[in-house]
Amino acid sequence: MAIQAKDIEDLIRSSFPDAKITITDLAGDGNHYAAEVIDASFKGQNRVQQQRAVYAALKGKMDGNNGELHALALTTKAPE
Repeated sequence: MAIQAKDIEDLIRSSFPDAKITITDLAGDGNHYAAEVIDASFKGQNRVQQQRAVYAALKGKMDGNNGELHALALTTKAPE
């Protein structure tokens, strides 16, 4: 089952309301996306901590074979 880019953004925005979020559909199939999330809350966190926080915001949408989102190339950082 495919997921829309807007749905991904909405999920991330629910946890990071002030973030700059860019979602790109990499394959046009609704299953392979890239996301860039820039948020002040990432300041002082390493990349693993940042990405775990974003994956948590996806609320299980990437969980194994039952997940709606098959692949997400994730870039996270604090604003400069």
